[in-house]
Amino acid sequence: MTTIDENTLTSLHDTYLRAHAHQRGPLMGRRRFEWQLIHDSSGRRQEVRVVKEGGEAVAGYRLGLPQHDNTHTAWLDPLFVRPDRWGRGIGADLLEEAAGRARALGRGLLFTETPVEGPGARFARAHGFTVSVAEARRTLDLRTADWAAFRRMRPRAEGYELELWSGPATQELPGERATAERLADLAAVMAGMNDAPTDAAMEDARFDADRVRAREEEMVPGGLDCYTALARRISDGAPAGFTRIFLEVDRRDGWAFQTDTAVLGPHRGHRLGLLLKLANLLRLREREPRVQRVITWNATSNAHMLAINEAMGFTLLDEWNTWRLVL
Repeated sequence: MTTIDENTLTSLHDTYLRAHAHQRGPLMGRRRFEWQLIHDSSGRRQEVRVVKEGGEAVAGYRLGLPQHDNTHTAWLDPLFVRPDRWGRGIGADLLEEAAGRARALGRGLLFTETPVEGPGARFARAHGFTVSVAEARRTLDLRTADWAAFRRMRPRAEGYELELWSGPATQELPGERATAERLADLAAVMAGMNDAPTDAAMEDARFDADRVRAREEEMVPGGLDCYTALARRISDGAPAGFTRIFLEVDRRDGWAFQTDTAVLGPHRGHRLGLLLKLANLLRLREREPRVQRVITWNATSNAHMLAINEAMGFTLLDEWNTWRLVL
């Protein structure tokens, strides 16, 4: 755990919001921001640096250090400087420091993300980063969505059934299915995310029930809630695929985040990806009428998932890059 006093956290969050005010889409609320800066997450240690002037936090970074998989990498997520301090070399000094720390800890690659245009992209290029993965963010406006069309679009996947739940998978479950079994099923389908486009130097992430449990237990303290849909084959109960939508626990800004969706190889060809996403979205709409917009992001090379999102009515918001720097 990182120790940062309350006044510094407030000042730092304000600086984060100012530094990213030019970006479109949602920004982290205070609770989520605070958790990410103070707490190591399961499988990732972090180092945080804060620059203060006159008692105010005017810049900072979080350096994420994976502990289980891809331990040759580090993630600068985020690095930010208050706009009225731009042009003074603060960001360059912080980057040099963060890269030095990563290098000293045996990390050979440093990653970060920015929109494809704007100050973040200019900064990355000027300091030797190159594009690793090109991504696009798309949004769906739930206030104008055609919900009747969504219901008509739901495909029939013969031989499969869906389980839908809200909140962490570690919550107590009704009926016969035990929490431990659900965690193991979720670990199995999460492995399908390894098929998504990524940097050539990245190794597959490994999941098991214990790792999933640790991640799920961090969800609510970290300021997030979640809706999940999981598909399984009826004949043998085998988990086949899943999708998740996250939202901040205080529902402060009307945004939700469509994140991981994966279908395991032996179960593809049944339109489970579309079925999962539609079923989960319809349930979100039923349970969360205050949510107004859903945002999702995919590698621009992920043609299959992009086709599903576009069929659902997601429209392009902006494009981003994951950047890499060899240390």
